[in-house]
Amino acid sequence: MTHPTRRDFHKAGAAGVLTALSAGRVLGANSRIRLGFIGLGNRGDQVLDAFLPHNDAEIIALCDLYQPYLDFAAKKAGGSPKTTKNYHDILSNKDVDAVVICTPDHWHALQTVHACQAGKDVYVEKPLSLCGEEGRRMVEAARQHKTVTQVGLMRRSSAFCREACEFVRKGGIGQVTVARAFHIQNEWPKGIGNPPNAEEPKDFSWDQWLGPAPKVPYNKNRTFYRFRWFYDYSGGQLTNFGVHYLDLIHWALGQDAPLAVTALGGKYAVQDNREVPDTLEVLWQYPGNTLVSFSQFNCTAAPAGINSGEVELRGTKGTVYIQSKGWMVVPDALTEHEFPVHTPIDRAAERGWREGAKPAIEPRTVTGGKQDTADHARNFLDCVVSRQPCNADIEIGHRDTSAALIGEVALKNKVYLEWDAKAEKFSNSEAANARLRYEYRPPYQFPA
Repeated sequence: MTHPTRRDFHKAGAAGVLTALSAGRVLGANSRIRLGFIGLGNRGDQVLDAFLPHNDAEIIALCDLYQPYLDFAAKKAGGSPKTTKNYHDILSNKDVDAVVICTPDHWHALQTVHACQAGKDVYVEKPLSLCGEEGRRMVEAARQHKTVTQVGLMRRSSAFCREACEFVRKGGIGQVTVARAFHIQNEWPKGIGNPPNAEEPKDFSWDQWLGPAPKVPYNKNRTFYRFRWFYDYSGGQLTNFGVHYLDLIHWALGQDAPLAVTALGGKYAVQDNREVPDTLEVLWQYPGNTLVSFSQFNCTAAPAGINSGEVELRGTKGTVYIQSKGWMVVPDALTEHEFPVHTPIDRAAERGWREGAKPAIEPRTVTGGKQDTADHARNFLDCVVSRQPCNADIEIGHRDTSAALIGEVALKNKVYLEWDAKAEKFSNSEAANARLRYEYRPPYQFPA
């Protein structure tokens, strides 16, 4: 099978596909926005909960391959939504104004592009794509069909996250030279376990679940949430939590792409059948002389009281810590005097230098914030009506996801890679560029 080309995304879809809706679109009765959901397990169920409180959102169609998920979501949504196991039924439904895509990562590109071609606005979960070229083509499809898009980076709709990022971006901690993010969760020794391959369950279509991914025997660890531990469907926690954290870092730095990346890690200690590392360090160089890192420690845990997630940004005047419900400024003590040169037996000069230091900025603590997907859903619904860009427009989601994905490439190729953000290619490795795409398994492909 050949790779889908950029040209494929500019050709017309299959006969009968709707054109993109204009700003003067007609919504449902009483101006309600009629939604179809594709993917209802785990995160899909959470996102469904986020849309349900909004009175102008009406859930009229549901799609999932697993019947218990469909039944549970239909009961929760109320109003007798239509249910199906084929997402094309959602896209061909003329009553659906917008779709919410919460399928595994390897399905995001096809379903998003097909939705744009069908004239549907799209809320799609992060990470946006499984490889870099998919993401750019998703952006192109959204722009071509004038689709309103929201990627599930809900921190973009959080007031306290916006405040913290604006504080940093406007120089609140001086020049930011280091930004760090973490995923710390001790999964040793068994992790997700080692279940044997087996026959697929009768109420589950394994071939449809695999979609464009390679055909492999059914293994329960490759389904539902645990698919994130396998490269055919996900980039692991680097593209799961990491994309959230890179989004905050991009926002705070006022950047959207690195200059270079390298990575080290592997499966060091956890005894399961995962493919992704249990220990990983990714390091990016960003414009403005900032080093950014993501640390994934899944066979060791942080001591009680130590931040095991979110983001820290270190500047010349102090540090900002962004946590799940707030943020904190910790000032550095600085002095205008030069650091003293001393001998090992004369520390007085250094002691005097330190004693004369004063906080460069004021400390600050903000608590009680929230990162609520319901607020992100509200922003999407508002933009469906206004036709304005969402807080996490598809271009933002693509840039965030791409930064994580090139970290995965650096790890697999075991090299230092220079990134051309404009061309969205590596400038020093054709072997690495080959990992920016993958072959789709027939008959799954982008429309010709």
